[in-house]
Amino acid sequence: MQPVFRFAPSPNGYLHLGHAYSALLNEALAAAAGGLWLLRIEDIDTTRCRPAFEQAIYEDLAWLGLSWPEPVLRQSTEQAAYRDALARLDAMGLLYPCAASRQDIAAAVARREEGGAVWPRDPDGAPRHPGLVERLSRTEAEALRSRGEPLAWRLDMERALARIAADDSPLVWTRFTAGGELSTVAAQPERWGDVVLARKDIGTSYHLSVVVDDARQGVTHVVRGKDLEPATDLHCLLQRLLGLPTPRYLHHDLIQDQAGEKLAKSRGSTALRDLRAEGLTPEDLRARLGFAPRHS
Repeated sequence: MQPVFRFAPSPNGYLHLGHAYSALLNEALAAAAGGLWLLRIEDIDTTRCRPAFEQAIYEDLAWLGLSWPEPVLRQSTEQAAYRDALARLDAMGLLYPCAASRQDIAAAVARREEGGAVWPRDPDGAPRHPGLVERLSRTEAEALRSRGEPLAWRLDMERALARIAADDSPLVWTRFTAGGELSTVAAQPERWGDVVLARKDIGTSYHLSVVVDDARQGVTHVVRGKDLEPATDLHCLLQRLLGLPTPRYLHHDLIQDQAGEKLAKSRGSTALRDLRAEGLTPEDLRARLGFAPRHS
């Protein structure tokens, strides 16, 4: 089987050095393995993603000297696949509707922490479910939906874990390194609690969409930043529940700014297009990030 890697940015801002590092690492590892690397546009968040940012992704990657197979999968066109996956999980009795807003959840946490107790958080820092707000019945959910009120759908983590508890094989994923070493990691999806799999505004979530798309595209190796390593436990669980293959994972170090913070669009980290405008060449950037010249 040919190894398949993928680089999957979101067009909600301009690419920075951290994105360049991840894209170049994906390409280098794919080449070393005699494999293929794909570009995927993760644009499910229609409130933040913009066509101009998507076009800039293509331009920046081409400037780096990268190329990729066409057509590029754009998640905004794949909603039917995500709805199908949700329906399968719902048929297993693993989903429940949630109408609570962020303000509702914050208020519920505040009430529970008034006495000095600390409510547990998931790896992203969000308060963990269940137990924060009362669950809706299906009848209540249908009544809200009939009035046009949006609902999120959460994974019932307790039921999900119980469903796979009888499996003969443990819930694990495989870590690989650039040098080819492999190790087995025991997944701990329970630390995510009852995670949202379908947001109110977009009908899906990063976690669900990425799992579905990795399987549909035949991705065998996922190379992404260490900030996403905790998500792998949840993705491994969803793959098991949906009967999908689990790729191997490498979580690389993050490029940091002078203050020691990871680069991020939300913090206004310097964009590749700005570095290009300042006269930086692709070879300058490759050297800066520790990659060999393109034609060495």
